[in-house]
Amino acid sequence: MKNIKILAIETSCDETSVAVVENGKRVLSNIISSQIETHKKYGGVVPEIASRQHIEVILQIVDQSLETANVSLDDIDAICVTQGPGLVGSLLVGVNVAKTLSYTLDKPLIAAHHIAGHIYATDIESNINYPSLALVVSGGHTELVLIEDELKFKIIGNTLDDAVGEAYDKVARQLNLAYPGGPKIDKLAKLGQDSYNIPRAMIDSDDYNFSFSGMKSAVINIIHNSKQRGEEIINENLATSFQKAVVDILLTKTEKALVNFNINQLILAGGVAGNRELRERASALADKLNVELLIPSMEYCSDNAAMMGAVGYYYYKNKIFTDPLTLNAKSSLNLEKIKE
Repeated sequence: MKNIKILAIETSCDETSVAVVENGKRVLSNIISSQIETHKKYGGVVPEIASRQHIEVILQIVDQSLETANVSLDDIDAICVTQGPGLVGSLLVGVNVAKTLSYTLDKPLIAAHHIAGHIYATDIESNINYPSLALVVSGGHTELVLIEDELKFKIIGNTLDDAVGEAYDKVARQLNLAYPGGPKIDKLAKLGQDSYNIPRAMIDSDDYNFSFSGMKSAVINIIHNSKQRGEEIINENLATSFQKAVVDILLTKTEKALVNFNINQLILAGGVAGNRELRERASALADKLNVELLIPSMEYCSDNAAMMGAVGYYYYKNKIFTDPLTLNAKSSLNLEKIKE
């Protein structure tokens, strides 16, 4: 059987990434150009700046990825690009490059879902067994996703306000920590004690939804009230208390879903899947319930093109292609309708 090589492009936010992936498993290259240093001064991603930087480097990253993989464009069987969700200006850069390559080379074009890519990032090093449950945690998403079959997803839980990564960044700003705030809070939390009262919103609700906005407000109130009383805020302890509350909520809902749906495999997906405490406590939960835990290596947790090449292979297998003349970027995209 012929080995299928996919050139994958990911530009949904502030990473410009291009990868060559063979059969959804073998990563021949995965080049990432990060914009963190650019956006750090603003405390978050500035969409206009992000899209301009994608334009500046994308063709260079394509060339570098092909060179690293030791392949030519003639060796590529399909072009895969993140269609959405994401920042529309950033997405358009990758989409237009992918459309051009597909049309001029007469190669099939795959318009892939960003969250499906995060989920299938685990399939690079492991094997997803259906049905499976994914806890998707990133700057823009917090979802519990039931993976019923290949590329067949059902969202059973969602955030009603802030995504968990967004909440981390907002709390980090209150603690005067530089962007991106998530890894810095995680690092601080190793040094502190759980000494502040952070509410665990919706932890006892019957559904699988999340809410993190109130936790952010609780941190702001703690800092404000402490300043009013002339008390010192211990950043390490506040980081510890916040992170413990977040992980409590995430894993309480996850455990409930694993039990109620009788699922034997749990996937952590998205940038926040790199969080130390979440990884450790998810492992303990998996042991408790005797379920298999899949977590991507750190290089595949944050936005990267290898994960899009991994999921793109399944689009290719299922012949889910799109017309390069009509494809457009979409800032929001329905995960549940990939195979429709």
